[in-house]
Amino acid sequence: MQPNWRGCKYDYCCELTEREDAILSTASDKSFVFDFNVDDEYKEAAVWIEKYEAGNLVDNRLGYITTEAERSGSIIFTLSEDVNDANNIFNIGVSTEENLTSAHVPDEKSNDIENMLSEWGSIPEKVALDNGEVVLANISYSDDENGMHSLTTDFYEDAADHMNELEQYDVVYLLKAEFSK
Repeated sequence: MQPNWRGCKYDYCCELTEREDAILSTASDKSFVFDFNVDDEYKEAAVWIEKYEAGNLVDNRLGYITTEAERSGSIIFTLSEDVNDANNIFNIGVSTEENLTSAHVPDEKSNDIENMLSEWGSIPEKVALDNGEVVLANISYSDDENGMHSLTTDFYEDAADHMNELEQYDVVYLLKAEFSK
């Protein structure tokens, strides 16, 4: 069996209890939770954030974490924005029955994003992870006064061939993950 994901924005995820939903809403501005199931042949899970400015990669391993892969678990991604602070505060974690691996990841804000429009999205509900790394979610910022468009489904299905979509934003954070054997 290939690894597979069931991902959703936390407030649309039927798997979260009211308490879990309240905790995420209280502790962060934006949150994502992704459940995964893998076979025993997968030994390691890696999760990280990539940062892009005007479509150009500026940080390819923001908050990179790895952990031992287990049969099932969750990947959690949150963002807290403080307009009085010079940082975005990301939290990423991989939770399984046996382990919790997490990182608190500050990132200096760029391009005055606190004054920009933001858009966020995630992978379709179920995705097979058989081609290496996958984009799980994005948080994007733009000061375009004409509004914003979300990343296409095609972007999540084949990010490498759709990276030009990131050019429409001033700043983009991509949450990525990969399981290895």
